[in-house]
Amino acid sequence: MNRVVEVADLTKRFDTVAAVDGISFAVDAGEIFGLVGPDGSGKTTTLRMLGGVLTADGGRAAIAGYDVLGDPEAARHAVGYMPQGFGLYDDLTVDENIRFFADLFEVSSREREEKASHFLAAYGMSPFRRRLAGQLSGGMKKKLALVCSLIHTPRVLLLDEPTTGVDPVSRREFWSILYSLVGQGVGVVVTTAYLDEAERCHRLALMYRAGLLFCGTPAELKATLPGTVLSVSSPEARRLQRLLEHAEGVLSVLALGDAVHLVVDDPVRRLPQLRARLAAEAVPCGEPVQVAATVEDVFVEAVESAETRA
Repeated sequence: MNRVVEVADLTKRFDTVAAVDGISFAVDAGEIFGLVGPDGSGKTTTLRMLGGVLTADGGRAAIAGYDVLGDPEAARHAVGYMPQGFGLYDDLTVDENIRFFADLFEVSSREREEKASHFLAAYGMSPFRRRLAGQLSGGMKKKLALVCSLIHTPRVLLLDEPTTGVDPVSRREFWSILYSLVGQGVGVVVTTAYLDEAERCHRLALMYRAGLLFCGTPAELKATLPGTVLSVSSPEARRLQRLLEHAEGVLSVLALGDAVHLVVDDPVRRLPQLRARLAAEAVPCGEPVQVAATVEDVFVEAVESAETRA
């Protein structure tokens, strides 16, 4: 097993507030590892420490065998880091942005041209090499940022919510690119605000209040759900959610478009109770049906359970 990221008891505090509180995980080459969690849970701070942008207050972190805390400069050359607001220069062309980042990592002009030509062709951007970055679409800016992150051939790619603000087609294209990279042995650590994207990761870590609630595959995560998921369609999904969130035996409630997902402790017992309550309240809705759990269902239940214990 080729570990390219190793984190043990990593900690970061801002004054008296713990932003990351003793987390541990590892990532293998050729693996997409997802960090998911609500705002303020510590995802971005974790990536910034791995990328050498922030100094940890405690614990250990290694990138491709380099000690991030002890030798951040050496570790930085093994990392491609793409923060949320990646620093593309709008008044430089696509080629000029790539050249700038290649120069930062002392990539030769010949190597830079070979890699840039390869990546831009693979990502459908060859016709735009002389276009100003500020004139690119949101999806194309993300692709250019990724090319700039890869130009020095990093062994680990750190991506902080890389698809936020782009259209669904561009999101799919971006993930196709990530799969091609892990096929070449690159280890990827990605944070995402889209829990449907979390399903595409090989393994996940659920972050909450600076710590980890869970670390494992999406299938392993779903197996931890302490109940059964029922789905109820309704044109008044938000009203239905408010009605059922405190019902007996309901562990969590999640509105998803025109449907509500409920995690219940005992479907045989709770289904008649739910039907009776819905009929009494005259909420327009379909028949509750049992469905497979999603990462989003498990995440909501885990967070609500953690809130209850707190």
